[in-house]
Amino acid sequence: MTVPQLTEDDRNNALAKAQEMRSKRMELRKKLKSGQIKLEDIFEDMENEVIARMRVKYLLESLPQIGKITAKKIMEEIGIDESRRIQGLGPRQKKSLLDKLA
Repeated sequence: MTVPQLTEDDRNNALAKAQEMRSKRMELRKKLKSGQIKLEDIFEDMENEVIARMRVKYLLESLPQIGKITAKKIMEEIGIDESRRIQGLGPRQKKSLLDKLA
């Protein structure tokens, strides 16, 4: 499978969209860290593309007092793969995360 050739405008648009998504993700992570947004709010707003495409690992690491090691441990206990995105979580996994972090 070959990579499609993009025009310069298409490429610039894609780069701008990617930068915008990164900025929105960064803002979301700051709000989580400061406590302005709770985990429950994240799971209620699953239609938001920024939230849906974020990796669970980064979501957990953004919570107060949870670092890389704790996030990995929580994910292993619940059975969530390291590469899983929030949109890919099942109902039991979401409930387990909420119960664990409540």
